[in-house]
Amino acid sequence: MAELLTLDGSQGEGGGQILRTALSLAVALRRPVRLIRIRARRPRPGLQPQHLAVVRALAEISRAEVTGDALDSTDIHFTPRELRGGEYRFDVAAIKGSAGSVSLVFQSLLLPLAFAPEPSRLTLCGGTHVPWSPPVHYVTKVFLPMLRRAGVQAGLTLKRWGWYPAGGGEIDAEITPISAVRALVQEVREKPAVISGVSAVSRLPRSIAERQRTRALERLAARDLAADITIGEDREARNPGTLLFLATEGAGTAALGRRGLRAETVADLAVDPLLAFLDSGASVDDHLADQLVPFLALAHEPSTFSCPTPSRHLTTVAWVVQQFLPVRIALSSGASRATVRILPEEPAQGRCSLPT
Repeated sequence: MAELLTLDGSQGEGGGQILRTALSLAVALRRPVRLIRIRARRPRPGLQPQHLAVVRALAEISRAEVTGDALDSTDIHFTPRELRGGEYRFDVAAIKGSAGSVSLVFQSLLLPLAFAPEPSRLTLCGGTHVPWSPPVHYVTKVFLPMLRRAGVQAGLTLKRWGWYPAGGGEIDAEITPISAVRALVQEVREKPAVISGVSAVSRLPRSIAERQRTRALERLAARDLAADITIGEDREARNPGTLLFLATEGAGTAALGRRGLRAETVADLAVDPLLAFLDSGASVDDHLADQLVPFLALAHEPSTFSCPTPSRHLTTVAWVVQQFLPVRIALSSGASRATVRILPEEPAQGRCSLPT
């Protein structure tokens, strides 16, 4: 068995992203790992329900031996044994009533299950549109389409919306195994922006969604940008919620409504970062940049892409990946965007490659 790798979970961004990235790679590479000081600098350090759901889901698909998998734990030892695809159901709220993000659970499972010996079907329950996490629409319209260019094959269906704080949403996902990841090379955006989106409400007047949509279209038209924004409604959600989501190739922005926030303000909160992304000329947005790195680091050829800024999330993910894999991740900043280069190197002592 490979040597145990110990990582300090308080490094860099210091949040749950270190945990998710490290354990996803540990399962894919069959590498035992220990994480210490998990989320040590957060107001509530250690594993919260969303993080513990990821730990236990990854443990189940890999028949892992785990110690420290408990709420508020800041130290876990994770030893994956055998990666298996198949049918799985995971509920973030089963640990403790929570609207923890199903998108983050899915992204954590996708990387290892893409290399499982058989296809996988997932049912994930929890929050589908919650603060500080990519909404399901981002996964389906931005994340997965870009990964398909790298050869990763997966699909996701939103079955029921789940807003903060009640959660209760549900998604179904299918993952088809692949033998290798293809490199991605795209330093600048290659095509004119084609913008799509959805303005949605649950258990609130449809007029709120219409106002969000109208404001977004007006703002985009002022920049000579056309968009196709649909109206969505879901009356089965456990609590009210509103969303405006906008997407173009390589980027997506979202804003969630809340009490006291006008529909037009919600629209502005989604439009402003989209316009900033388009002005940068980058090929992917900052969020997608750090989400792509663990996948592209498994490719045999170099990858190059650009994003508006070298965010702390990106530099943290780059650090984690380089602890596991013989790659060099180079980040350079220009006048309007940053360039990310993922360069495979000869296997280094103490690091792993994908099992054959």
